Amino acid sequence: MLLLAVMWGLSIPITKYGLQFVPPLTLTAMRFAIAVLLLFLCTIGKPTLALRALPRAAALGVLGIGVGQVAQAFGIQGTTASVGTIISATIPIFVVVFAALRLGQRVTGRQQLGLLAAFAGIGLVALGRDQATGAVAASDVAGAFWMLLSAVAIAFYYVWSVELTREYDTAAVAAWSTLFGFLALMPWCAWELSHSELHLTAGVFAAAAYLGVAVSVAGLFLWLYILKTVSAPVAASVQYLQPVFGIAAAAVMFGDTLGILFSAGVVLILFGLALAVATGRKAEEAVPHE
Repeated sequence: MLLLAVMWGLSIPITKYGLQFVPPLTLTAMRFAIAVLLLFLCTIGKPTLALRALPRAAALGVLGIGVGQVAQAFGIQGTTASVGTIISATIPIFVVVFAALRLGQRVTGRQQLGLLAAFAGIGLVALGRDQATGAVAASDVAGAFWMLLSAVAIAFYYVWSVELTREYDTAAVAAWSTLFGFLALMPWCAWELSHSELHLTAGVFAAAAYLGVAVSVAGLFLWLYILKTVSAPVAASVQYLQPVFGIAAAAVMFGDTLGILFSAGVVLILFGLALAVATGRKAEEAVPHE
């Protein structure tokens, strides 16, 4: 879970870097062109997806890529890397809500307190970032809206993916849903290319490769495994570390400076995580293992 927080925490600053040279839909297409190839390689020798599941996989891909990832790219383009990272950290909140609604997972009072404490820590991180650079005030409101829409869509995508992977092989679900999302993206990408200029560099290809391999493929498999291994509140709480890594990376990559509230926010985030994870362990100890 800590490894995943690092991998996904770096995704926003790296996306911001790529968007300096190519438009958002094009970068998203480059990312998922790599991901589709790798995901189908992962399906070799494994059960295929039943025909009756293809419509759900298609809807899942359109939601996760056509809405979630595209909205994220536009959001990152309209905000700073730090602000985008902070808003994307709301994904765990929506994961817990959707998991409770669709998967029937119970959220204890102590877990709720831990999640709220961690979320409050993110608020302190945001204030520290704002005091240091004024980034929140300068960010585009439309960009913030795109990021929030992305958070909702991606959270629902993750929970819905768990539902499908309970019936079908994880690799098949990921491969086919990503393929459908990639195909839905293609017409819009073609339109964008006809109205934009490209500045392809080695750094752009490296950014697309990282997003496709580490975030979309390795990160997805790791996240789905985590969701099937521990409860959603425990899994989601650890992802509150994402903004810590993301903002730190943004400070290095883009010269952002961090205020003292950043440290206070990190402490509060860690407190919330410890509270949520400790609760999860107690709950697991109460369940007999077969």
